[in-house]
Amino acid sequence: MPELPEVETVRRGLERWVTGRTIDSVEVFHPRSVRRHVTGPEDFVAQLRGRTVAGVDRRGKYFWFPLDDGAALYGHLGMSGQLLLQPPGATDEIHLRVRFRFRDDGPELRFVDQRTFGGLAVSPGGSELPKELAHIALDPLDHRFVDEEFVTALRRRRTGVKRALLDQTLISGVGNIYADESLWRAKLHWARPTETMTRPAARLLLGHVKDVLTEAIGAGGTSFDALYVNVNGESGYFDRSLAVYGREGEPCNRCATIVRRDPFMNRSSFTCPKCQRRPRRPRL
Repeated sequence: MPELPEVETVRRGLERWVTGRTIDSVEVFHPRSVRRHVTGPEDFVAQLRGRTVAGVDRRGKYFWFPLDDGAALYGHLGMSGQLLLQPPGATDEIHLRVRFRFRDDGPELRFVDQRTFGGLAVSPGGSELPKELAHIALDPLDHRFVDEEFVTALRRRRTGVKRALLDQTLISGVGNIYADESLWRAKLHWARPTETMTRPAARLLLGHVKDVLTEAIGAGGTSFDALYVNVNGESGYFDRSLAVYGREGEPCNRCATIVRRDPFMNRSSFTCPKCQRRPRRPRL
């Protein structure tokens, strides 16, 4: 699933190409892709026709387009969603779900989603922040994010540290890949109880989270298959820099110990058994 670096990469591309453009028409090819818009596809189209896009914002893994009437078009890419810019008349993608045409006859915006886990909706009055996203915490790269508030909240939890990093009400945008990479850099096992972490340890971890996310954005995100691409259809290349994620059976870049994979929340966690010692009383 796309995490903060992937969504931020897409956001930056969209901001360049759709800001200031007026939507001429919207076509919905699969109702599941607008299921979050509870009044249905016809109302979704009606609310967007003629609206001008004022920008592109993001909260964690969600994005939204503020519109000139104070509403917002918001969405989530899910497991396989893509927002692509295509020349008018270009061949439709097999999994094209929603198409946006603009009055300037420039590039179309297409929402393509093979698995239809992602989706789009309109939030009336949501241009500053859609109310549907208000429960999601700030991400660590947001200038409003307060480090010490996060450190305090993290240490108050009674859970494993990786579960805490994946909790979007505590810190947003961090998913499985970047949690594993940050924990490796901090030399912390994913099951380390949060209540046992000192403030310096929590600050160190947060610093690594920020570094990993920043570096991943610089690389255009991580692409393991063709399902994540930027708005021009290009893959990210941060996978070349991964230290542990997806590297089961390979030597740790720091100590050469073989990387281990453990089951975790219907997913996997990758660690170095030597650099990231499992705690005696882990919280799973």
